[in-house]
Amino acid sequence: MNWKTRITELLHIEYPIIQGGLAYLGYAELAAAVSNAGGLGQITAMSLPNASMLRQEIYRTRTLTDKPFGVNLALGMHGNDFEDRLKVLVEEKVPAVSISGGDPTMILNRLATIGMKTLVLVSSRRQARKAEQLGASAVIVVGNEGGGHLGRDGVGTMVLVPSVVDAVRIPVIAAGGIGDGRGWMAAHALGAEGILMGTRFIATQECVNASDSYKSALVRSSESDTAIIKESIGFPARVLRNAFAEHILETESNTPDYEALRHHISGEANKRWIHDGLEEEGFGWAGQVTGLIHDVPSVSELIKRMVNEAETIQGRLMF
Repeated sequence: MNWKTRITELLHIEYPIIQGGLAYLGYAELAAAVSNAGGLGQITAMSLPNASMLRQEIYRTRTLTDKPFGVNLALGMHGNDFEDRLKVLVEEKVPAVSISGGDPTMILNRLATIGMKTLVLVSSRRQARKAEQLGASAVIVVGNEGGGHLGRDGVGTMVLVPSVVDAVRIPVIAAGGIGDGRGWMAAHALGAEGILMGTRFIATQECVNASDSYKSALVRSSESDTAIIKESIGFPARVLRNAFAEHILETESNTPDYEALRHHISGEANKRWIHDGLEEEGFGWAGQVTGLIHDVPSVSELIKRMVNEAETIQGRLMF
């Protein structure tokens, strides 16, 4: 099967499969494994304490792969303190950067003349058009099924992706609810030229920072075992449903105020479960695709499986 799309050509990858940014989990081992398997792995810049640590993580990734990889800049983390990290990306000539969680204007303006590929995460046609006007190389369209932070309109991937495809000329990458070859092929049918997976890549052997407790929960959970938190303060985000998430929702119901929620939705509360395995003392991001996760394979095994599924689907659909 010919996997050539504008995304594979843009990023110089074999398969149009991109690993999501994954706060506190997107490090060298996972990024390199995805890139080595033919996709585009990503380091998450804002999960690292400082720019020096980001540079070290880029070095570590380059010792594990000679393939292209990207770095995610989640602008909502650490306020607007991303200038030093952006400088590292430019100095290290990172092949691609994805931008999420904030206004990408300044970053796109800064990177416009240096040839770095820029992927902007969007959740609406308006955001996609703006990203295109600002010079983004491609947009990542995340539907409401996705894990982590979502758009405020609650539109699912099946509707949102073709809506954005019709609205822009640059390549579209589909995200939200995709975790196997079936979702991959569905995304292409909707007009996307690549996919981004977050939750599915957490439940892999190379996501070494994810606790066994967190991975086990992803495997045993169904598609109905997630909840959307932070909606009351205007920043909806999907998590696995557990006692801690229920406490967050109760707090929101009683006191819909950021200060009341601050300690419950912090990075430290997130890491208590995803790193330390303390399920009742923290929360974990997850999309509805958790209902399709039944094992914890290597990244290579996962992508080979997806390719086989996709080829079977293509053969079945040829009339």
